[in-house]
Amino acid sequence: MNLIEKLNHYGEQKEPFLFVIDYELQNYEIIPLNELPNNISYEIDTENYNSQNISIRKEHITKENYKNKFEKIQENILNGNTYLLNLTTPTKIETTATLSEIYNKANAKYKLYYKDKFICFSPERFVNIEDNKIFTYPMKGTIDANIKDAENVIMEDKKELAEHTMVVDLLRNDLSIVAKNVKVEKFRYSEKIKAGDKELYQISSKISAQLESDWSKRIGEIITSLLPAGSITGTPKKKTIEIIKNIENYERGYFTGVFGIYDGDSLDSAVMIRYIEKEDDGSLIYKSGGGITCDSDMSSEYQEMCDKVYIP
Repeated sequence: MNLIEKLNHYGEQKEPFLFVIDYELQNYEIIPLNELPNNISYEIDTENYNSQNISIRKEHITKENYKNKFEKIQENILNGNTYLLNLTTPTKIETTATLSEIYNKANAKYKLYYKDKFICFSPERFVNIEDNKIFTYPMKGTIDANIKDAENVIMEDKKELAEHTMVVDLLRNDLSIVAKNVKVEKFRYSEKIKAGDKELYQISSKISAQLESDWSKRIGEIITSLLPAGSITGTPKKKTIEIIKNIENYERGYFTGVFGIYDGDSLDSAVMIRYIEKEDDGSLIYKSGGGITCDSDMSSEYQEMCDKVYIP
C-alpha cells in the first residue's frame, strides 16, 4: 500500500496510529500505536515545564550566503513568481546532550523523537479533527517578548500583517479542497513561548471547516491534499515549492513535514519545525527559517533565522 492507502486503511479500521511524513511526501512511517517501537517517542498537545537549559554552539551559514538566497527570492517576487516564500537553512550545532536528552528536556506542545535520527519540538499545530470538523492554525510572525510593547509592535507591523494574511488565505484555500464551510474563527492572536534563554510572541490564526461524517476513511486524501504545509512553503504554493528547491540547495528531509496521531476518533498533528537531525557521522544539524516577502529586510530575516536555532 502507498501512503494514502495506508492512512485510509487504518482510518477505516478505526485503528489508532502514528504518522510521520517528510516534506516531499517521499518518506513516511505509519505505525499502529500498539506496535510503536521503543526508539520512537511523541507528545501531542502537552504542556512542559522543564527548567533545565541545554547549551548549544551554533555555526550558521554566512550572512553573505544568506543574502544571495534572499536576493534570488526578491527577484522571483519582482517577476511575480511568488509573493511569500519560506526560506530555510541548515545550521551546524554542537552540544554535549544526546537527541534523547534534548527530547526529554525541551519544552514544546508537540515533540517527536525518531529512531535517534532526528527530533523536533514544535510549537505549530498542523491540523486537528474533532466532531467532523477540521481545524488548522497557521503560525507566521515572531517577536522577542522583551521588546517594549512587543505584542502591539508585531500586530501593527504592515509587513507581518501582509505575510500572515497571505498564509491564512493559502490555508483557507487548502481546507476548501477537502472540506466545506471554511471559516477564519480567530485572526492573528499571540502566544508566548520559550526560546532558549528568551521568550517569544508567535502569531497564529485559527481556521475551521466541516468534514463528512465518514472522514476517517479519507484520512489519506485529507492529509496529503494539504501537504506540504502552507506556512513552511508560501504562495502560490506549487510555483513557490519549485523556487524553494532551486534556492535552498539542500534536502529538508523530514524537516517541515508533519507528524501526528489518529486515536480512533480524532486526529491531531504538528508541522515539524524546531528540528535537529543527526548526520551519518554523528554531527548535528538544526534546520530553521522564515517567510520572505517584498517588504522583508535581509538583515532582519537573517537574524530571525539565527534566533530560531534554540532548544526551548
